[in-house]
Amino acid sequence: MPARRVPSRGRRLLTRPSTPAFVGVLVALAVFGAQAPQLLGTGGWASVLDSAALVGIGAVAVTLLLVAGQFDVSIGVLAVASSVAAGLLVTEAGWGIWPALGASLVGALAVGAVNGVLVVLTGLPSFLVTLGTFLVLQGGTLVVTQSVAGRSLVHDVDVAPGWSSAQAVFGSGVMVGDGRFKVSILWWLAAVLLAGWLLRRTRFGNAVYALGGSRRAARELGVPTAGTTVALYLVTATAAWLVGTLVLVRQAGVPVAPEFGAEIEYLVVAVIGGCLLSGGYGSAVGAAAGALLYGTVRTGIGIAGWSPSTFQVVLGVLLLVALLANGVARRRLIAVPRS
Repeated sequence: MPARRVPSRGRRLLTRPSTPAFVGVLVALAVFGAQAPQLLGTGGWASVLDSAALVGIGAVAVTLLLVAGQFDVSIGVLAVASSVAAGLLVTEAGWGIWPALGASLVGALAVGAVNGVLVVLTGLPSFLVTLGTFLVLQGGTLVVTQSVAGRSLVHDVDVAPGWSSAQAVFGSGVMVGDGRFKVSILWWLAAVLLAGWLLRRTRFGNAVYALGGSRRAARELGVPTAGTTVALYLVTATAAWLVGTLVLVRQAGVPVAPEFGAEIEYLVVAVIGGCLLSGGYGSAVGAAAGALLYGTVRTGIGIAGWSPSTFQVVLGVLLLVALLANGVARRRLIAVPRS
């Protein structure tokens, strides 16, 4: 039989599901840069990267789940719930900020563990399990906040002992030109690097890809499917806590609205970044590219003076394009070695 021809590096790059996100970033910069040149300055880049960082941390965690063929629609609500818990411990119980953040992290991990264990034990679709968690957290957070604080707003957290050190870790920034680059960008980069290392260089990453490829085959080959699944939901819970903490420290409080939660945006960014909904494929770099595209479009629309509702339209179009591109890439991945 004739030898199988190895695709060129250029063709392999074109067939990667994350490639459309990188192309989209360049197109968005060109379009919005022409209408609002200040987007390309240090102030514009600071806003783009900050917007990308907050959604990117959640998107990286969602990417890990999607690669394993799992979903978590409660991550956005958990981010708000954990920040509300920390804020109430400070304002109503008089705790210091660090003990409050530690307690909220433990609570977030408990929620993640419950999600993972329920998915493993029940065998139900993870979407349904985490949807139940979403509803419990959404209603519970509103009820507790209004009952304990008497309002749907937690504020004045900056009076807590230890606030200055927490501000340095989660809320500081550096001025470069006319832009303030916040520490959330570093947290985002750390999350991307850690997730990329886990997926590409560890047995845990191999197990995650195996789960997304075929859970039954992975189990028969000795992959610890249950432990890997629970670990993934613990990672998601940690990411949710980090996002909630960054917002809490930045604003010295957190508003609680009935529609709170950014879980849909995390999922959209992960898919735009190249995750296949069927599982088994995705990358931290792709998630970062999707988040950067998200931040560029969101900031560009604001600077260019477009209607804020335009962002939802553009995000929907980007999602549809990503799904079409992923469908093409999925058919070609059989003939293209993954790298």
